[in-house]
Amino acid sequence: MADKKISQLTEVTAVNILGTEEIALVQSTETKKATLENVQKYITNHLTPTTLSVTAGGAYDLGNEVYDEAELIVLSWIGGNGTATLTLPDVTLDKNLNRTKRIITDSSFSNSTHVDLTPYGSQTLDGSNDAFDLNRAYEGIKVWGNGTEWFIIQQKA
Repeated sequence: MADKKISQLTEVTAVNILGTEEIALVQSTETKKATLENVQKYITNHLTPTTLSVTAGGAYDLGNEVYDEAELIVLSWIGGNGTATLTLPDVTLDKNLNRTKRIITDSSFSNSTHVDLTPYGSQTLDGSNDAFDLNRAYEGIKVWGNGTEWFIIQQKA
């Protein structure tokens, strides 16, 4: 690394960084080695919510550019009773390997307003092609992708 300026280094593009790779870190006037895992221990983790307003009959793709980077999606219901569909991103894409998504409903939901959380294409959520039904206020789910399928790792009802 000493033979190149930082601006001349190749940019990391792989999303599946393990965290154990060594990186250079300048602390005061001294350059030290660290790992992303080590640095992450000292960084405060805050979730910035992305609001998604849904309505009966609506279909919403969490893989599109508006919601793709969102880690926490707060759903708000608009209009009359019914069901909306929310599709998880394609879990086989590198950027979704070991990724989590959190989805919660706000106070606008009732047992007559439903959001069906569905896996992308023929992929599965907890081994099933069936949708996960969000149908009450303050309900939540956290899913994790392993590169092949999505898993429900936490749910709140």
